[in-house]
Amino acid sequence: MRIWKRMLFIILVVVAATAGYYGYSFYQFAQDIQEPNVITPPPLDGGAATKAAEIPQWDGNDRVNILLMGVDRRGMKNNGLPRSDSMMLVSIDPVTKRYDLFSILRDTYVDIPGNGSSRINAAIVEGGPQLAMKTVSQFTGLPVDRYVITDFEGFKALIDAVGGVELDVEKNMYYHDPTDKGVYDINLKKGLQHLDGNKALQYVRFRHDATSDYTRTERQRKLLAAVADQMKKGTTLLQLPMILKEVTPYVQTNISALDMLKLSALGLNLDTQNPGEYQLPPMGMFRESRQAGSVLVPDVEEVQTFIRQKLQPAVADTNASVTDEGTKSSTPQ
Repeated sequence: MRIWKRMLFIILVVVAATAGYYGYSFYQFAQDIQEPNVITPPPLDGGAATKAAEIPQWDGNDRVNILLMGVDRRGMKNNGLPRSDSMMLVSIDPVTKRYDLFSILRDTYVDIPGNGSSRINAAIVEGGPQLAMKTVSQFTGLPVDRYVITDFEGFKALIDAVGGVELDVEKNMYYHDPTDKGVYDINLKKGLQHLDGNKALQYVRFRHDATSDYTRTERQRKLLAAVADQMKKGTTLLQLPMILKEVTPYVQTNISALDMLKLSALGLNLDTQNPGEYQLPPMGMFRESRQAGSVLVPDVEEVQTFIRQKLQPAVADTNASVTDEGTKSSTPQ
């Protein structure tokens, strides 16, 4: 009996120590990636960024919208802000355990509050993450006050930290990048394969298709869904402290530690097999214009209606099915 008591005591100590280690790792990560940092340094004019403490605490029940931005920091000097290479809005419904991904084409020509009209990826250059969120919110009609930013190196670090991802590369992809002495060249072969961070970055950056950015954003959503699925695996969760340490230098956010904890718990229950995946603006809801340099001018009202329809449950269809069933059952046989 004494031996069993000792064993139980040892187990409890190990569990407590492990929980403390994981908790400390998560807390430290949440503190280290708060804005501003190396991704987007403090503004030269001394303006204050929106801190996590200033954002209303998420109650864990309402839909939350988070702007994900991948930036290209190559060639950045001093306090220069990086270009937004990709923009994706993830909308999470805690009730249905569903998330929807909206890829925003970077050539979308919209109103940038206080800065006139321009490509949507110029918002972060003009006013940092805060202006980017405000611009996306105005464009989509959704409240957006949380964001996450990473750069090329951060993306690679994340994929490597989770052990890579299994992905079916739909075709051969090759592109020689004249910058950085070929460091960011793309050379992928068609077929199901295990992609490390470098190969995964090549996959999401390739845009030399007939439909250019349209197809590229599809690949970005496909890879992000694969990463979300990978993160739910037991072995990946055990490696969480190491993963957080690896990506810390390359991530910036304004999401508070408490909200991160809630989102992490929710993430374990999200349906990662069937996320909603959409392009903004959708085909047929924009016109191309060369007056401002080959941009896409969206019909904002149509786009916002499209988003609302995708996020709202098909109540009408459900009621119609019930009515149909009721009609059938009452029909004499």
